[in-house]
Amino acid sequence: VFPKAVVWALPCSLVSAGLHWLLSDENRSRAVGAGDVGASVLGGFTFILGFLIVFRSQQAYSRWWEGGTLLQQLRGEWFNAFSSCMAFCNNSEAKKHQVEVFEHKLVRLVSMLYGAALSQVSETSGTCFEFVEFSDFDKGSLDFMAQSHDRCEIVLQWIQRLIYEANDAQVIKVAPPILSRVYNQLGNGIVILNNARKINDFPIPFPLAQMITVMLILHWGLTAVVVATSVEQ
Repeated sequence: VFPKAVVWALPCSLVSAGLHWLLSDENRSRAVGAGDVGASVLGGFTFILGFLIVFRSQQAYSRWWEGGTLLQQLRGEWFNAFSSCMAFCNNSEAKKHQVEVFEHKLVRLVSMLYGAALSQVSETSGTCFEFVEFSDFDKGSLDFMAQSHDRCEIVLQWIQRLIYEANDAQVIKVAPPILSRVYNQLGNGIVILNNARKINDFPIPFPLAQMITVMLILHWGLTAVVVATSVEQ
């Protein structure tokens, strides 16, 4: 924060000192006409600008906190769904191989789902997320997922289909009402993800941001002129 503040404050100080030297003559200072009245006007302008900056800062912090909260809720929902599927697996020796295949696929798909969710809400371009390797997946399906408009929806559909097939093959052994909670948690995660994407898709209104920027630039120039004409020595 301080280095960026110095970038703006130091030039303003130099401009103010230069104007003070140029306007050291009393006649020139009167010609500019920025004395005590200018200081009063600058005070009112600074109050309005400060109010807008505080309002925008509060909104920015609120959005940041909301985004972090939503991502933690998202992680909790999907983790609960994943851990429930692991707990529901059949303990029969006859199903041991099928259970192992199901668990490996589920781990990879959940990793892919969470990574796709993070890539959708991330503002940093070119960010690479770590995944559990998915070399066993069909390359055509992966290409389709990578080129789709919403990768999370595709991966979520794969997970739901995998759970359905595992339940139909008795790889998962649990009552249907209890298994339905897994689908609810997966669906809740997508709803939370869309709420988190809202923060990224709808930034601070452009007119408000531009108004504050223009007012900051005007305040920078007015401060230099008022200080140069108000300070006697």
